Amino acid sequence: MKHLPRLACLPLLILASASPLAAQTSKQQPAPPPPPPVEEKPAPYDVQLTRLAEVLGSISYLRRLCGAPAPDWRLSMQQLLDADTANEPKRREKLTAAFNRGYRSFAAVHTSCTDAARTAEERYRNEGATLATEIAGRFGN
Repeated sequence: MKHLPRLACLPLLILASASPLAAQTSKQQPAPPPPPPVEEKPAPYDVQLTRLAEVLGSISYLRRLCGAPAPDWRLSMQQLLDADTANEPKRREKLTAAFNRGYRSFAAVHTSCTDAARTAEERYRNEGATLATEIAGRFGN
């Protein structure tokens, strides 16, 4: 097992050492430059969507902490990302980070289900419902 990392690098070393030789012996045209990256423009509702992602992360942690039956908030977030950021990796990354920030912020404070945790979960659930309604009502089809 100790030799596995060194052996895994072997094909890369062979490829790297062969490339200059191949370049010297063949007279191929240079590869065309890669296409410019697609500019990701923020959606007009990104501020609200980012907050919703953070709220979903918070609810996900708090519901799990208190053992409350609930839909899988992580799955809900994944579906939201798939629907809204399919070809926009930077937006996807930003929303994923917001979800994780919401999850971790409560994980750092609440280690057991308390009245404060239940109250926070209820408030965040209400805020999430309000945000979802506003986003759909204002920007939905």
